[in-house]
Amino acid sequence: MARPRQATDRTATEHPGHLRTRQDEPLNDKLLPLDIGPLNPTGWGLVIGLVAFALVYAVLAGRLLPRAAAVIAEREAKTQGVMDAADEVRAEAEDIRAQREAILAEARHEAAHTRQRAHEEGTALIAAAREEGLREKERIVAEGAAAIEAERVVAEAALRSDVDAWAHSLAERIVGEPVPGPEGRGTKS
Repeated sequence: MARPRQATDRTATEHPGHLRTRQDEPLNDKLLPLDIGPLNPTGWGLVIGLVAFALVYAVLAGRLLPRAAAVIAEREAKTQGVMDAADEVRAEAEDIRAQREAILAEARHEAAHTRQRAHEEGTALIAAAREEGLREKERIVAEGAAAIEAERVVAEAALRSDVDAWAHSLAERIVGEPVPGPEGRGTKS
C-alpha cells in the first residue's frame, strides 16, 4: 500500500535544502519527516533490517571471519618468511659485494705497485743504456782520434819525403827552366 507523497512548501526565510510538511497533513510513520524515498525507512523496516544485519554478522563472524583471519595470518607468515629470506639474500649480496670491492681495491693497489716498479726498472734500464752508450761513444771517439792521429803521422811522414821533390817540380814549372835539385844546392855553396 503506497502512501501519497506529501506536498511541501518552501518559504523564503528557510534554507533551500530544508523541506517541511504542510501543517494540515499528519506525519507518516517514517523515521525522518522528509520525502527521500527508500532511504527513509519505517520503524518496523529499521528493526527488521537490524535483526537481519545481526544474523548475517553472526554467521560471518562465526564461520567466515575466522577462516579469513586464518588465511590472512598464513599469508602474512609466508610473506614475512619471504621478506626474511630476501633480507638474508640481500645481506649475503652486500657481503659478496664488499668482498669483491676489497679484491678489486687490492688488485688496483697491486697494479699500481707493479706499474711503479716497472717505471722504476724502465728508468734504471734507460739510464744504464744511456751510460753504456756514452762509454761506447767515448771509446769510439778515442779510437777514431787515435786512428786519425796515426794516419796523420804516417801521411805527414810520407808527405815530408815528397815535399822537396814537389817543391823542386813546382819551382821548375814556375820558372820554366830546370832548377837544380836539393842535392845540387849543398854542392854549390
